[in-house]
Amino acid sequence: MLTTLAVENYRSLRDLVLPLSGLTVVTGPNGSGKSSLYRALRLLADASRNGAVAALAREGGLPSTLWAGPENGVRPGARVQGTVRTKPVGLRLGFAGDEFGYALDLGLPVPERETVFNLDPEFKQEAVWSGPVLRPASLLADRAGPSVRTRVASGGWGPDVHRIRLSDSILSEFADPRACPELLVVRERIRSWRFYDHFRTDASAPARRSVVGTRTFVLSHDGADLAAALQTIIEIGRASELASLVDAAFPGSRLSVVSQDGLLSVRFHQHGLLRPLSAAELSDGTLRYLLWVAALLTPRPPELLVLNEPETSLHPDLLPALAVLIATAAKETQLVVVSHASPLIRALSEVADVGALELEKEGGETKLVGQGRLDRPSWHWPKR
Repeated sequence: MLTTLAVENYRSLRDLVLPLSGLTVVTGPNGSGKSSLYRALRLLADASRNGAVAALAREGGLPSTLWAGPENGVRPGARVQGTVRTKPVGLRLGFAGDEFGYALDLGLPVPERETVFNLDPEFKQEAVWSGPVLRPASLLADRAGPSVRTRVASGGWGPDVHRIRLSDSILSEFADPRACPELLVVRERIRSWRFYDHFRTDASAPARRSVVGTRTFVLSHDGADLAAALQTIIEIGRASELASLVDAAFPGSRLSVVSQDGLLSVRFHQHGLLRPLSAAELSDGTLRYLLWVAALLTPRPPELLVLNEPETSLHPDLLPALAVLIATAAKETQLVVVSHASPLIRALSEVADVGALELEKEGGETKLVGQGRLDRPSWHWPKR
């Protein structure tokens, strides 16, 4: 389980170190930095697939995503003005748990004359370590610019210093079970992280269409394989749990999955109706709730499951049922829920042990409400 998440210089997250629990709920008003925190987690996941540089490019490049305020933030009541920079420009992301920790430091490249890619960020530092806090003795893999060194079985550093492109991550290039098996473990754990954002529920939404019948243990990000995912949950022996969660949200209702010519379709049986409704006929809220059921009852839970505003388009009456669904999933995987729905947060607190993190903006900077310098989890960045 991850116990600490650290972000520095990413949008409004100038210097944030957060404690994580088995079920963490991140809340705060609009514009407080919740979406930036969600994106920061996605960037960490992208790094394990060598996709962090491309992900930043989609956001406008590193200069567009860096903290835009003064280097050391703004003191309350102080005048906002530029100062002479004393530290290298960099965006830093990291996490730690009881077993392993990982951190990356992305910076601007040294300008070259014969390239148009001078805005592409480079990996300046990367580190993987054992235990919850980075210490020199706990380092397993250490990267400084293009040079990488890894620990060997005897505990010392290997005799070779490897070379790596500045656009590549050590997680993708050096996760060798023979050279450094811990890198492979960390990479695969990060790659198992799963993110669900806003499911489409419009008339043309993929979830409203029939799907080819194939076992589906993980719901796709667009929900296109909803019927197959629900049928998989039924066939692995969780039919009663599925029925209970549907009845809790829609009393007296049940769902089934029908197969015709190799295509699977959802059927929603509602009290008072003479025929079941197809997915194409369901209301946006009903369809979205069924998508969350399929996502959270997954037979293959990830190391970390991150939900961004799951309450969107749901009637307040459905939030207690959604809270029970989230609490059920939290028994099998670590969950981070980003939400600004107070009723959902209250309902979650009634059915599960929740670590609540409230964000706020102060001087344009995102901070954790009530966290002083001495309250932060212990954290150290790799040094350039």
